[in-house]
Amino acid sequence: MEKKTLNVCITGAAGQIGYSLIPLIASGEMFGHDQPIELRLLDIAPAMVLLNGSVMEIQDCAYPVVKAVKAGADPKEMFKDLDVGLFVGGFPRKEGMERKDLIAKNCNIFKEQGLALNEVGKTTSIKHWHNFFL
Repeated sequence: MEKKTLNVCITGAAGQIGYSLIPLIASGEMFGHDQPIELRLLDIAPAMVLLNGSVMEIQDCAYPVVKAVKAGADPKEMFKDLDVGLFVGGFPRKEGMERKDLIAKNCNIFKEQGLALNEVGKTTSIKHWHNFFL
């Protein structure tokens, strides 16, 4: 009997961390080799060209657990009925930027995503907040 498909979203999917997570999830290493997933890639609108390239890579690899893959810039669309969210996206720290400046910059990003997740995500969803403010 096949398991129910998990809806999994990576925020900041066009970034280095998000991009490196894709094959781990798509290969079955994260949720199991028998767990079907719908992979959703979220990033900002200017990153859509990169995300579309990632979608093509995933499709080319024909990962057996990936039943569907979507890319988008709208958190409400990507978080709809979400089971698992990996929040690794954020504004990168620039040279000379203090930690407090970075936190202030990222506050709006995570606030918007949190509100969207609260509105459209499943109440049973698993949220992994990995913020890299180093």
